[in-house]
Amino acid sequence: MSTSYFPQGTVYGTLLNQRSEWLALGDAMSQPPHQAPPRAPVLYVKTANTWSASGSSVAVPKQVAKVQLGVTLGLVMARDGFGLTAANALDHLAGLVLLCDLSIPHTSLLRPPVKYNCLDGFLGVGPFCAPLSQTGDPSALELQLFINDAAQPSVGFADLVRAAATLLHDVNEFMTLRQGDVLMLGCMADKPLASAGDRIRLSSSCAALGELNLILTAEAA
Repeated sequence: MSTSYFPQGTVYGTLLNQRSEWLALGDAMSQPPHQAPPRAPVLYVKTANTWSASGSSVAVPKQVAKVQLGVTLGLVMARDGFGLTAANALDHLAGLVLLCDLSIPHTSLLRPPVKYNCLDGFLGVGPFCAPLSQTGDPSALELQLFINDAAQPSVGFADLVRAAATLLHDVNEFMTLRQGDVLMLGCMADKPLASAGDRIRLSSSCAALGELNLILTAEAA
């Protein structure tokens, strides 16, 4: 059954795994200094200061008009990735969790976007880690984001560059995932924008994942 959840390991974001995000970059991936599209998964870290439990208030910096909301699923590791293969990758999971990955809009492709992604509170974490026995195949799930009760376009996972098992395997090929680590499936290219004062609600087609709620507030003077 689903249990109350908060990350216990490292949380990794995944870039360019939603097909729309890959296509949006297009030829830019083949320009200097990259010269070619990436062959391995492209990751970034959501540091512990970014984690916000459901129901939290998240401060938006005074100089920032809008923040992007990247909604996705997190793959939560039940044990270390030793012996992990594409065939057994999903057996290494404790389950799935709802995530809302906040960032300041930016276009930088040349440096890790730490200052845009790793502000305090900038990762909303859903209340439950639901096992695959309850959620089913991650590719069949859909997420629904609401901003002030206005529904945004739904997000699905049927058109990933790497499906969950393949992504886990390919990441674990160059670094061993550890028990408690969380790996995001990736966010859509067109991320909704929100401002201080907005209420954020994220739900899914699987009731066992619960609902993630955040309130964006203005940074204190």
